[in-house]
Amino acid sequence: MDIEVDGPAEAQRFQLRAGLWQANDAALQQALARAHAAGERPRCLCMAGGVEMYIARHERFLVKRMPQTGDQHHPACPSYAPDGACSGLGRLVGDAVLDTGPDRVALRVDFPWARLAGRGSPPGARGEPGDVASPRHRMSLRAVLHYLLERAGFNRWTPAMAGKRNQAVLRKYLMEAAAGVTVNGSELAERLYVPEPFDERRKEAQAAQRRECLAITRPEEGRSPMVLVIGDLKRAEPGDLYHRLWIRHMPDTPLLLAPQGWGRLVRAYRPLLEAHDAQSDQRLRLLVAALVRCRRPFAFEVDTASLMLASRDWIPLEGLHELPLVEALIAQQRRFFKPLRYDASAALFANALLLDAGPAPVPLHLNGDFLQDTDRALKMKSMQSADSNLWSWNSCGRVPDLPPRSTSAKATTASPRFNHY
Repeated sequence: MDIEVDGPAEAQRFQLRAGLWQANDAALQQALARAHAAGERPRCLCMAGGVEMYIARHERFLVKRMPQTGDQHHPACPSYAPDGACSGLGRLVGDAVLDTGPDRVALRVDFPWARLAGRGSPPGARGEPGDVASPRHRMSLRAVLHYLLERAGFNRWTPAMAGKRNQAVLRKYLMEAAAGVTVNGSELAERLYVPEPFDERRKEAQAAQRRECLAITRPEEGRSPMVLVIGDLKRAEPGDLYHRLWIRHMPDTPLLLAPQGWGRLVRAYRPLLEAHDAQSDQRLRLLVAALVRCRRPFAFEVDTASLMLASRDWIPLEGLHELPLVEALIAQQRRFFKPLRYDASAALFANALLLDAGPAPVPLHLNGDFLQDTDRALKMKSMQSADSNLWSWNSCGRVPDLPPRSTSAKATTASPRFNHY
């Protein structure tokens, strides 16, 4: 999987034939343009010998890691990603997540992009009687949300990110993460809406832009196209016929959810909704990923929804029990990676990977009464199969001391004397 390296992460160093560059060098764009035209591949200097990367062009030139090379980078490098087995993404790559070309990814999902009148979902192609097909993984809406957040880098934290994550940053990097991704054959960037930060002085222009972005949902000939809306839930309130979900930065456009749908949402996500209701200090966000359609002008109805807790810094959380650990890591200015479960059980994976404690990430596990019996057994199995350097906590009382920071954790670049070419 590809990620940006000049986004919400710290600068890193690259080698090109023209010399050594930092990701935040003012002249890097010109150097990348020349290298891109020449078909040159840069090398990330986080490890001795460097790690080969490639140059992509979107609105600007970006240096991205090669597929399946994330664990070849130093854990403190912005391009580091753990082995696929460390999160739910591993079992999807090559099946539901397919690299289809340079900077192109195709996702197979279990939801449609449109509804047909009188049918639960559009008809799909059927095989001839007697055809035998091997089962394929398909991603849920939650898995697509996790994929976008991981691709945009929001499940990774370094101290330099403190105070720099807001709605504008969320929108920018989620939209860039969607570029080059197709979902069931449709370009995700054309079907994704993330609200821009509300500005009272521009509210009419922003409302017009929102209507334009959501115009794809206009029904035609009994077909109701859908758009994926991702935002921070402000509140939910009952109405005469629907519950209204108010998304931050969308003050004039509630998402409507039928009573039966609201009941299903409460049953599926009661712990997250309770945690959101109980907060009084804005320590939590409740992220909504909703497929919406428009049956009547300017009335956007939720077809399918998924909820996910996040910290105030937009770090994904599996539940409220993870918040003390994440807050402790941030307060102590540690570097860490938050594995996401996608469609697997969260108990199979570490709750966080500490990236600044040495040449290998240290798994951080939470194991307490919040786990159901089945998940507790999976968590114990996961911990027993891990290396001896894991850290665990039962989520009661004060967060115990974390593994010490390595003295070389900040040395994420190789010596400038290194010369690959």
